[in-house]
Amino acid sequence: MKKIFWFVIKELIQFRRDRKMVAVVFVAPIIQLILLGYAANMDVKTVDTYILDYDNSSLSRRYISSLQSNGYFKVSKFCKNYKEIEKGISSGDCIIGIVIPSNFEQEIFKKNKPKVQVILDGSNGNKSSIVLGYILNVTSGFQKQLISDELMRFDNFFPIGGITPEIRVWYNPETITRRFLLPGIVALLLLIIAIPLTAMAIVREKENGTIEQILVSPLKPHQIVAGKLIPFLLIGLIDFIFVIFVMRFWFGIEIRGNTILLFSTGFLFAFSNLGIGLFISTISKSQQQAMIVSVFGIIVPMIYLSGFVFPIENMPKIIQPITYLIPLRYFLEILRGIVLKGNGINELWLQIILLLCFGIAFFVFSSIRFRKVLH
Repeated sequence: MKKIFWFVIKELIQFRRDRKMVAVVFVAPIIQLILLGYAANMDVKTVDTYILDYDNSSLSRRYISSLQSNGYFKVSKFCKNYKEIEKGISSGDCIIGIVIPSNFEQEIFKKNKPKVQVILDGSNGNKSSIVLGYILNVTSGFQKQLISDELMRFDNFFPIGGITPEIRVWYNPETITRRFLLPGIVALLLLIIAIPLTAMAIVREKENGTIEQILVSPLKPHQIVAGKLIPFLLIGLIDFIFVIFVMRFWFGIEIRGNTILLFSTGFLFAFSNLGIGLFISTISKSQQQAMIVSVFGIIVPMIYLSGFVFPIENMPKIIQPITYLIPLRYFLEILRGIVLKGNGINELWLQIILLLCFGIAFFVFSSIRFRKVLH
C-alpha cells in the first residue's frame, strides 16, 4: 500500500504540472455549468411574428395589441402582401405569420366567426407546438374580453361572434419531432467524428516519436497540416453521405432542397471542424489531453449553444453573442433549411460564407501554431 500511495502522489504531482489539463478538468466544468445553466431553457419567450392585416379596423388593431401585450409575440413586420410572410417563414426571420381577413370586424358584429389564418414554421416541431398554444390562448382571451365589453354595453345582450384560428403548419404539418431533430443529429455526428479524430493527429506523432521524421521532411507547415486534414476530410464526407442516405431512405425524411448544395455545405462544415481539431492537436501535449479538450472544451458547448437543443433566442443577451462563434449554429440552419424548407443559396448565402470563413481561419491558425511548434 505504501508503494501504491507514493505512486498516486507521483501521478497527482504530474497532473498538477500539466496546467492545461488542470484548467480543463476543474475550470471547464464550472464555465460550462454557468453557460449551460442559462442556456438550458426549452420555453419560447420571444415569438417573431409577421402580420398581414387586410381589415385594418379598430377591432383588428385591438387583436394585434392583445398579441403584443401577451409578452411572447414580437411583431417584427407588418406585411403588405402574402409573399412577405412566405419569405419571412422560409428564411427563418419569423416563426409565425398571422393573416387577418378584410371582413374581420364586420363578420364579428354580424355574429359570424371570421377565420384568422395562422401560419407556423413547423421545421421546429416543439417550438411550433408551444407557439400554437400561445396563439390559441391569446385568441380565447381576446374573445372573452370582447364578450365582457359588449355585455357591459348592451346589458346582457351579446351581438357579436367569435374568432376561428385557421392553423397552417408549413414544412412539418404533422409537427413530428423526428423531422426537426434528425437533420441536427446528422450535423452532430459529423462534429463528433471530425474533431476528436483530428485533435489527436499531430499529438499522436509526438507520442509515437515519429514527429522527427515529419520535421526533417521538405514539407512546409501548411503542407503538413493539409496532409493531416485531407484524409480525415474524406472520411468525414463519406460518413456524412452515409448518414444522409440513412436519414432519407430509412427514416423517410425527404430532402426538399438541392442535394449538391447540401453536400457542398457538408464539406465546408467538415473543413471547419477539422481545422478546429488540428488546432487542438497543435496545442495539446498528449492524446488524452487532446480528447478531453475536444470533448469538454469544444463539442459539449457547441451542442448546447448552437440551438441544437435549446433555442438561441431564449438565452440571456450576454450569452447570445457567443453563439455566433459556433460553426454548428450555421450548419444547423443550412441543414434544416435545405432538408425541410427547400431553401437555396438565396436564403442561405450568409451562413455558407461564414462556414467558409471559419474553415479558412482555423486552417490558418493551425498552420501558424504548427510552425511555432516546429521552432
